[in-house]
Amino acid sequence: MVEKLADIELDSIKLTSTNPRTLDRQTSDTEENVETGLGLVHVRVQGDRSKTAILTYHDIGLNDITCFHGFFSYDDMHDILNHFCVYHVNAPGQEEGAMPLGLGATDGSHPDVFQYPSVDQLADMILPVMQHFQIRRFIGVGVGAGANILTRFALCHPKAVDSLFLINPTCQKAGWTEWAYQKMNVFYLKKGTMTEFTKNYLLWHWFGDKTLEDNHDLAHVFKEAANKVNPVNLCYFIESFIRRSDLGIVREHDTAKKHEVRTLHCNVMLVTGDNSPHVDSTVDMNSKLDPMETTWMKIADCGGMPLEEQPEKVCDAFRLFLQGMGYVPSLSQCKIVEKRASSHHR
Repeated sequence: MVEKLADIELDSIKLTSTNPRTLDRQTSDTEENVETGLGLVHVRVQGDRSKTAILTYHDIGLNDITCFHGFFSYDDMHDILNHFCVYHVNAPGQEEGAMPLGLGATDGSHPDVFQYPSVDQLADMILPVMQHFQIRRFIGVGVGAGANILTRFALCHPKAVDSLFLINPTCQKAGWTEWAYQKMNVFYLKKGTMTEFTKNYLLWHWFGDKTLEDNHDLAHVFKEAANKVNPVNLCYFIESFIRRSDLGIVREHDTAKKHEVRTLHCNVMLVTGDNSPHVDSTVDMNSKLDPMETTWMKIADCGGMPLEEQPEKVCDAFRLFLQGMGYVPSLSQCKIVEKRASSHHR
């Protein structure tokens, strides 16, 4: 016997279309170029400059927009950002629409004479940025190469850094495998060509294999973004990063001797995804930092870009990290859960 299916009226159900993920600039933030002794640094400022400073630094192949705009525009971040001003720092030549570096040094026919800053010099360039914006101390948020650069700055200027929130950081020099792949990328990028080989490497570096297999839409968005990167400028940044030295940080268990070793003297949170290609690097860095001041977190169901893949979990971790230092005490988890529930029922 065939059961008769009754017609169901769906008048009360409203269909809404979701906006696809894009990396388009949709912001009223201000932007400035800051002159340093080693060149211009492009900075995007988000928020009231009279408030506590958060300073971000992006990974290779990314910039202030592609690395941080989505996360800092996330709904749960709005209440947090009411208490801070965010300074998004770009490595020289990596900002959106950047002109080719080095051509102004000569008649344009000898770009090889241009000397891009080393990672230590990139860290040194943060100080004139602080002076320009009259920042005394900041909370650092760095991803990949940017996490390494912020760590270098904190080691040299401990009084200028309140805390560090680092995603996929490394404290080691480049290994042979990384060096070999990146030298191949540099070979093509230096010719002004963004090849499929380089784009695929960057996607793996950002996300890892599992995310690329499971989240084709997100991978497509960032692959398209890679097409807009200035290849020669990216070549310089990559060369600088693979020539990095080991940070030389040491975990000292004897409290009386901690001031004698090279280490970070601020609260640090290290974040990675359980499918990130950089898990081992974060574990290694965690093993060399003071466990009393360092927290390591691995986010489940996440690849190498937690800010894009699991923004809700990262936002919760960032809020708790800030509250541990006395910031945003009025933001409770209950209020955030209620806000999320109400937004889902709209």
